[in-house]
Amino acid sequence: MKYIVIKWGGSVLEKLPKTFYKDVVTLHQSGEWIPIIVHGGGPLITELLQKLNVETKFVNGLRVTSQQVLDIVEMVLSGAVNKQVVRKIMEAGGNAFGVSGVDGSLLKARPTEASETLGYVGEVVEVNHLLIEGIINQGYIPVISPVGIGEGGQRYNINGDVAASAIAKALGANLCFISDIPGIMVEKDGKKTKLAKVSKSEVEELINNQTIWGGMIPKVKAAIDGLVHNIPEVGIVNGFEENSLLDYTNGIDVGTKIVLDEVFSNDK
Repeated sequence: MKYIVIKWGGSVLEKLPKTFYKDVVTLHQSGEWIPIIVHGGGPLITELLQKLNVETKFVNGLRVTSQQVLDIVEMVLSGAVNKQVVRKIMEAGGNAFGVSGVDGSLLKARPTEASETLGYVGEVVEVNHLLIEGIINQGYIPVISPVGIGEGGQRYNINGDVAASAIAKALGANLCFISDIPGIMVEKDGKKTKLAKVSKSEVEELINNQTIWGGMIPKVKAAIDGLVHNIPEVGIVNGFEENSLLDYTNGIDVGTKIVLDEVFSNDK
């Protein structure tokens, strides 16, 4: 059995088809793969912040998080969104158990180096993998919201892609990002073309020339960091394509696979 951390953000959360959740359950029941879900919820957080007239802004794809913003982040992610994902997996015939990174110190965190700019945005320093494995051993699919806990009980808003990468590193798991696009897209001969495979150095070049921008930046950076630290493989897959998740786990060429430079050159 192999672990696979599956992460999707708030931009696809409301629109993912029921068939996708059925595929997650099928994967779990197959006995070959053990899925661990990490979710975001950015648009829903922004919506509630706007309703409450709380200012929100982003720097390099990360939300600037004051204590007031953090309260709302936790309420949306660990409350509404987490339980929504658990319900949808149950509706698809599966067993799911929802937790946040705060519960059982699942995600121990510290402030990022850019804390003066970003506020209470954290980076993961330790994952309580025994807690995750305990949930799995009880027959449940873990559903994790990316809120971390640090020294003195301080909570941190952790980018979902960063949290997913940290969890995958701790478990030696594959990592699959679910998107609403086929993968990393580049312009070729005036047309948008999907990259089937992209290397670390190519990702860095695509960030520099702004082909990769906004929320995709933390995603690909988390992917590269994970590959350097124990993650066997990272993929970006369109969750709206039928059977895309199952095809990916069966080794069929879907989405974009992100690999280290030496792996890329060996495959050529």
